[in-house]
Amino acid sequence: MACFVHADLDAFYAAVETLDHPEYHGKPVIVGGLPGDRRSVVATASYEARVFGVHSAMPIAEAVKRCPQGIFLRGNMRRYQEKSREIMALFMDFSPEVQQLSIDEAFLDISGMEGLFGPPEEQGRHIKRAVREKTGLTVSVGIASNKYLAKIASGISKPDGLCIIPPGGEAAFMTEQPVEKIWGAGKKTREIFRKHGFKTCADIAALSPETLTSIFGVSFGAFLYRAVRGEAAESFDRERGGHSMSAERTFEYDLRDRFAMESSLLEICQTVFWRVLRGRLESKTISVKIRYDDFTTVIVRETFPAGITALNDFYGKTLALFYRKYEAGRGVRLLGAGLLNLEPATARQGDLFGTQNEKERRLEEMIVEINRKFPGAALRRGAVMGEDGGRFGVRKE
Repeated sequence: MACFVHADLDAFYAAVETLDHPEYHGKPVIVGGLPGDRRSVVATASYEARVFGVHSAMPIAEAVKRCPQGIFLRGNMRRYQEKSREIMALFMDFSPEVQQLSIDEAFLDISGMEGLFGPPEEQGRHIKRAVREKTGLTVSVGIASNKYLAKIASGISKPDGLCIIPPGGEAAFMTEQPVEKIWGAGKKTREIFRKHGFKTCADIAALSPETLTSIFGVSFGAFLYRAVRGEAAESFDRERGGHSMSAERTFEYDLRDRFAMESSLLEICQTVFWRVLRGRLESKTISVKIRYDDFTTVIVRETFPAGITALNDFYGKTLALFYRKYEAGRGVRLLGAGLLNLEPATARQGDLFGTQNEKERRLEEMIVEINRKFPGAALRRGAVMGEDGGRFGVRKE
């Protein structure tokens, strides 16, 4: 029988900052920008900051009003990526099939692994203990027969939680949950729940498919019908059509701010592209995924004449695809990006007259190789957000 783990690192950026700065322990840490930063938004808030109502995607100015005593940081993406790679490599010790969703979460297919690591609960405890002992961070783990339920389960007892849904107990588990636990239900949907007096998943499970469709529409109504019964309501399949690498991020609150969306795509592109570089691969095809607050999903793909050889190139084309399809003003629940039909990278001549993308690719490959040999190397690519979106330059620690 299929068995999946969803591993979700707790307040990841803030946790890494606290790990590196023990004096932050027990204090409200808010990563994303400094007080006075005009366009910054919260990327991650520690659990101490969340007590004050601070959450991801909130403008920094609002976070300052709610938590003036907070420790505000712009963050260090290189460090977060470093810890993410460390943790994803650790997950590979527990499963041959690890699907990284974003910088701080992944699915592990542990089907048939009982002979090596024991029953699912024991495997979950092994994973949690390994992450804590080897990285100093905590991870919340959900285990279930499908990925959708595993995703919900990992959030049940955050932080540092472990929740297991036994086979056959999927429907019972979901019908006991309040409607707020339905992963994928955004702010507008929760307002509809309140309007109709739906408090638990059992209230929704009692409705016919026709009634759900009349209230929520065809797409989301069908989703809810499956979700409240503990079925595989959401697909987390990888992109089809040849070898591909992609990442996506689901937001706790719907994004409407352009800067927040661009920042999130910037992070996603970094996650994907560094994996592609380490694999010495390249692609001509980009895929962008947008999920709106009503759960309608749009996927746009484009194949370009030449390979996507540099991070700036990838992000610029990704952003253009996003704005080609994004309907201005709509709340965004999820963003994703990927490179499809990956092939071994073409050998390049090191002449002085190559294109800017080729020069950047050589630089990025060199940085990857240096980091592989010397994890503490000083050179890195740093993301800088400007009025025209994110761009990357060389930075020295």
